[in-house]
Amino acid sequence: MGGTLYRGREGMWSWVLHRITGVAIFFFLLVHVLDTALVTVSPEAYNAVIGAYKTPIMGLGEIALVAAIGFHALNGLRIILIDFWSKGTKLQKPLFWTVIVLW
Repeated sequence: MGGTLYRGREGMWSWVLHRITGVAIFFFLLVHVLDTALVTVSPEAYNAVIGAYKTPIMGLGEIALVAAIGFHALNGLRIILIDFWSKGTKLQKPLFWTVIVLW
């Protein structure tokens, strides 16, 4: 039987995490634009939404968002190095662990 075999190495995990963080950041930006647009529609609704954002769970969400942005940015730089640096593909594993340490 032929097919793709995922071995769970650094390249695969960084690919998966890059997509997950990218989707999470996109979702945040979409919600942010929509809730900010509430100001023009209903200032009371906007104030209610902002009040909901001041909960401890949303505080954890903000920390997760900052972590996602940090990983996504650092991993993006790693991808640029792999794509445009002649030694990038040979150094994929150490570059991945450098991103993890810096993150």
